[in-house]
Amino acid sequence: MHDAFFREVYRTLDRIPHGRVVTYGQIALALGRPRGARTVGWAMAHCPAQLPWHRVVNAKGKISPRDHDPEGLRQRARLEEEGVAFCGDTIDLAVYGWDGI
Repeated sequence: MHDAFFREVYRTLDRIPHGRVVTYGQIALALGRPRGARTVGWAMAHCPAQLPWHRVVNAKGKISPRDHDPEGLRQRARLEEEGVAFCGDTIDLAVYGWDGI
């Protein structure tokens, strides 16, 4: 049931530029499911490793825990390598958010 939607989520990930982030809700809205942020989260839980999964954050600009990165340390490190700055545990979406989705 979700397979087609998950594939669309993964295609969307490939478009997010280096050094930018999007939210689960942005992806859901872009794919025509304005209330589908949680489903995007489920897709992200099964995301192929070669995709830029680390560029997706929650609506507050924070990292959401994942099974393979429960504290978000790996995701944070990858984002910082791309030049994304954190203020505490938050990313300024006005600066690093990408609206081209």
